[in-house]
Amino acid sequence: MFEENYKVVVLGAGESGVGAALLYKSRGIEVFVSDYGKIAEKYKIELEEHAIPYEEGTHSTSVILRASEVVKSPGIPEKAPIMQAIREQGIPVISEIELAGRYLKGKVIGITGSNGKTTTTMWLHHILSEAGLRVGLAGNVGFSLARQVITDDQPEYFVVELSSFQLDDMYQFRVHIALLMNITPDHLDRYHYNFEEYALAKMRILQNQTEEDAFIYWGEDEFVSRYVMMHQPMPMHLLPFLTYPQVGSAADKSDDNMMRLHFEGKSFEFPIDQLALQGPHNLQNAMAASIAALHIGVSEDVLTRALKDFVNVPHRLEKVGVLDGVRYINDSKATNISSTYYALRTMTTPYVLILGGEDKGNDYLDITEQIVSGARGLIFLTTDVLKLYKAFHGKVKHIASALSMEEAIAHARQMAQPGDTVLLSPACASFDLFTSYIHRGDCFREIVQDLIRKQGKHD
Repeated sequence: MFEENYKVVVLGAGESGVGAALLYKSRGIEVFVSDYGKIAEKYKIELEEHAIPYEEGTHSTSVILRASEVVKSPGIPEKAPIMQAIREQGIPVISEIELAGRYLKGKVIGITGSNGKTTTTMWLHHILSEAGLRVGLAGNVGFSLARQVITDDQPEYFVVELSSFQLDDMYQFRVHIALLMNITPDHLDRYHYNFEEYALAKMRILQNQTEEDAFIYWGEDEFVSRYVMMHQPMPMHLLPFLTYPQVGSAADKSDDNMMRLHFEGKSFEFPIDQLALQGPHNLQNAMAASIAALHIGVSEDVLTRALKDFVNVPHRLEKVGVLDGVRYINDSKATNISSTYYALRTMTTPYVLILGGEDKGNDYLDITEQIVSGARGLIFLTTDVLKLYKAFHGKVKHIASALSMEEAIAHARQMAQPGDTVLLSPACASFDLFTSYIHRGDCFREIVQDLIRKQGKHD
């Protein structure tokens, strides 16, 4: 049993938690790390190398409740017993992002939203890197922000993907340029199944902005538009983007299929069919990233090149290969209904859709019409198929369930015809059968590519 009094405790020993612990340690602050699960070996080694005490498989309440501050991993829900005890004790709880903000020297470009934030984060990071700026990547992608501010030699900008869970425990952290892609129902199980509560968590990205800062947002999002209207005047520069021509927008789409930017005396046009990533959702991602880049001062030449040559992140409409004349696409990062909705909009062939996982309060009516009109078959990859069967039974001719990726792909091969697409876009979290959406997508890719290799040997 640990008997020492620690000034701070970090709950969760993933990338963000270990980054936070290292930052505390670098400032001479006694820190203890507690993880209710199993800590990855690489993080154990790191904690031991820096003489940071830790525990796994339990939370020692007697130790944790003596802390004067707690950093909570975004993955720990408020309903967890340890969090209820901490709240009852009145101990301040912050996110790793909030901690890092105390030591930040560069400017922060924060990106949030229900969908598109990872692609936009990576695309903007690519643009700024191509422009020769020193830029860090943090949040839900890259290394933890806390880890990157341990040294005083910091980048000019940090591009930070921010989830609602990180924003929940953010108080003084300032986002100099905020990008809000959209707000659609997601993670409602963490917000009392209340959309308004979830949406307001997203809006916390604005809470410390000043007249020197900028807010880039999708002007067609009903909640965000209403929020902006109700909170006028707002101190920051408002830079909305739209997918139709509109006076006052920072970016829009012309009738001749051009992406147009026009704000702060700047003007820029780019053919939509030349964007590195296609589809209506990627047009929105490109608009948001382009506004931020031009606002900072990136040249038109650099922006033009980076809009064309960006390579998308894995697990986001990732083309895996062609097997028996059927395309296989890995969209494992689609962990909510809206992400799957956008993926289905990119389909130009009949498809077999692999759905399911840990449901976060989904309403499948939002994608039923698309699926009924375009799906050749459905495969439910989950331990809990009842809700999915209720939503789609009798509406799609071929339906099967699977408890492993191998089984799901075997079903898909039986259903799909040459020229079709097999799309893994689950609309659910991965945690019932996989450790993460990355693990789920990796399994999909590896199995398909192994089948392609084996087929090649027999041809």
